[in-house]
Amino acid sequence: MSNQVKYEKILDALQELLVNKKLQTISVSEIAQAAKMGKGSIYYYFPSKDAIFEALIQRNYQKPLETAKTLAVQTEIPPFTRMAMIFQACTYSSSEFLKQREPNPTDLQEKASLHHRYMNHLITELKPELAEIIRQGIESGEIHFDYPAALAEIVLIVLTVKLDNTLLPSSQEEIEETLRGLISLLEKGTGIPQGALNYLFY
Repeated sequence: MSNQVKYEKILDALQELLVNKKLQTISVSEIAQAAKMGKGSIYYYFPSKDAIFEALIQRNYQKPLETAKTLAVQTEIPPFTRMAMIFQACTYSSSEFLKQREPNPTDLQEKASLHHRYMNHLITELKPELAEIIRQGIESGEIHFDYPAALAEIVLIVLTVKLDNTLLPSSQEEIEETLRGLISLLEKGTGIPQGALNYLFY
């Protein structure tokens, strides 16, 4: 079995365990047992359980982040179209990664904590790429705004919090109202063509 296969088996084992257990209650021994390898092998690849979890987050968001990096240099595509494509990729990836059983009340704090870490990773990694796309739109005259990095961060925070719907639980109607408000602000505040981002959220 190659090193890469073993590495992936460890990540698979933790993700499987997270379906039914809280992260804080999962031991490295349990991960090793689920991965069908010795505990010492786990420490060959990762210094701690937390390091395994961070690697799991990175793996599951790898696709949208690669999409963002690719789109950032495709200047022949309008910037608002690239923004929408990035958001779509992230929304899909988040919904797939965060599918778990319906939480009972005692799970809510743990679930919120896990989602907070997922969202932190996504915002941190996507912000430079999105800011670059916005910057390109400003330079080409398609977007009118003075603070591309700030705009990227604001949009990503609103999207991740509302679409994840764990840190601030809302009804579907409330989520849609907030996102319509975000679209309106983007259109009026940056000159993005009306309707260019509508299909992004629904």
